[in-house]
Amino acid sequence: MDTPASSHPVITRLLTMPPVQAMQLRLAGFDADTLCLAAPLAANVNDKGCAFGGSLTSVMTLAAWALLSMRLEDAGHRADVYVQDSSVRYLAPLYGDLHARAWLEDGQTWNEVLDAFAAKGKSRARMEAEIRDPAGTLCCTFSGRFVALAPRD
Repeated sequence: MDTPASSHPVITRLLTMPPVQAMQLRLAGFDADTLCLAAPLAANVNDKGCAFGGSLTSVMTLAAWALLSMRLEDAGHRADVYVQDSSVRYLAPLYGDLHARAWLEDGQTWNEVLDAFAAKGKSRARMEAEIRDPAGTLCCTFSGRFVALAPRD
């Protein structure tokens, strides 16, 4: 995908991380509310021929991290974003490429997250993500709390 989001500094930073390179991750879509990352099954397969659970979790976590990081950066904030805690549910094996979609959890707004960071130099966000197979079957879900902190430099 060659879009303005493809060359976003957050995506550039993400795609240069060695573990991310090994997964062959790529940006598959972005709008103001959701971010999608994709990775080929061939680089993320387990001994059963389906997607490796660690790859599923990583792609969902990274999609949520990237969305929050991009929203903060696009609002003019320098922030270090960390996953604070998360929960993953594996619902069905995935025998195709990984496509994770992430969004801000219902009940929060981007204005709340961004305004808190602007006022205090820190913010928390609850993020959701999912991976579905090509037929639309939900394979796994992610729910996580992220914290954004002003850099210490």
